[in-house]
Amino acid sequence: MTPASEALNTARPARRKPSLALRIGVAVTLVVALAATAALFSAWRYGWQAANEAFDRLLTGASLQIVERIGVVDDSIVVDIPASAFELLALAREDRVFYRVIGPDGTTLTGYDDLPALEVPEDGGTEIYETQYSGETVRAAVTGRQLVERNVSGLVTVVVAHTMRERTVLAHDIATKAAILVGAASLAIIALALAGVLYGLSPLTRVERALLSRDPNDLSPFEIETPREIETVVDAINRFTRRLDRRIGSVQAFVADAAHQLRTPITAIRAQAEIAAEEKDPERLARLNKRILDRAIGVSRLADQLLSHAMVTHRADAEPRELLDLRRIAMEAEEESQRLGDADLPPPKLDLPDEEVLIAGDRFSLREAVKNLINNAQTHGKAPVSINVRMLDGFARVSVSDFGRGIPADRRDQAGERFRGGGASRTGAGLGLAIVAEVAQSHGGKLEFADLPGGAFEAAIILPTKADQ
Repeated sequence: MTPASEALNTARPARRKPSLALRIGVAVTLVVALAATAALFSAWRYGWQAANEAFDRLLTGASLQIVERIGVVDDSIVVDIPASAFELLALAREDRVFYRVIGPDGTTLTGYDDLPALEVPEDGGTEIYETQYSGETVRAAVTGRQLVERNVSGLVTVVVAHTMRERTVLAHDIATKAAILVGAASLAIIALALAGVLYGLSPLTRVERALLSRDPNDLSPFEIETPREIETVVDAINRFTRRLDRRIGSVQAFVADAAHQLRTPITAIRAQAEIAAEEKDPERLARLNKRILDRAIGVSRLADQLLSHAMVTHRADAEPRELLDLRRIAMEAEEESQRLGDADLPPPKLDLPDEEVLIAGDRFSLREAVKNLINNAQTHGKAPVSINVRMLDGFARVSVSDFGRGIPADRRDQAGERFRGGGASRTGAGLGLAIVAEVAQSHGGKLEFADLPGGAFEAAIILPTKADQ
């Protein structure tokens, strides 16, 4: 493919998908078309039935008139075909008329000898049938009269037939008029249905205009009156904009706080590095290098927490929940804390139940939350540090306890906020507990603090179990 053709394909606009109104219109048209087809088929059958009934009465009437004029004179059968019978059959002006009178012995008394004839019905009525004669399809009526005379007795059969041209014309005329009526009705139904569809979808147009006319920075809920069926769409849009507004506000606040928190230690590192570059005293230079190293470690830890917090925030709405055993989460967090933490610190103790503690959650986020609780206890608390998982009052709990001073009671409500910290004993980047609180909230739970008997302090994540979700 040449660059010119590639550019042409890139510039070509994407094909627009069919609109909802068009899809409904096509569906309505197909339904009406099927109904119209069935109506036309029924009209065609009705036309033939009506034409046959009309012309069959002519055949029946003519055959009965002929039968009534059959008599016996001088021991001979006499057939006096009345003119009224032919006048009756002449009403089908474009049809050819055939007749045949058959005597008791099977001989033709008058008419066309080769005209096919059926047997007369046993009840003495008239039988209507179709047959081929003289190269055409004819419709015939057969009836009979029983003669009981001294020297002449037996059944005389009368067959009257005519071609089917006139009845075909009549059937076509009935079907054509029905087709015109059905077609007009179908077009009217489709037009009315499309008008109804456009009217019914007009609230969506209002929603579209309201969306397009809004300022991109306006994420307030929509206040627009819509039918009940479209209220769910507007509610979904409002829920989405509320989540987006919260996310944007959180990101903006997070970026502002992070920039502020990073600027100070980076400025301090730069200032100390400039002083160290001019320092000649080895002892003072060593102290400056130690301060620079400590600051760098703090900035590194802050950057790690910032990345961890950003990942947790992203996964809160993006990652699907899976069935997890909270005991396994605690063990994984404890293993990672030992592998990545200070080797000089004593490892935390695990206190796990024998039964599974099942929750629906995100493994990565929960593990990060428990790791932050462990790190917080090891950094700002006192050994021994314990990790406990248990069920209490129908909720799953994973907690980390230590024997430090803990967070003062009057500051525990703010401990889960970013860069707030938990008091003098738990100062630092101020993101660890914020990550824990956000993970707990995204899983439908909460972060709690408690003073335990014996002087221990506990930070616990309370989560709903799988049965509660």
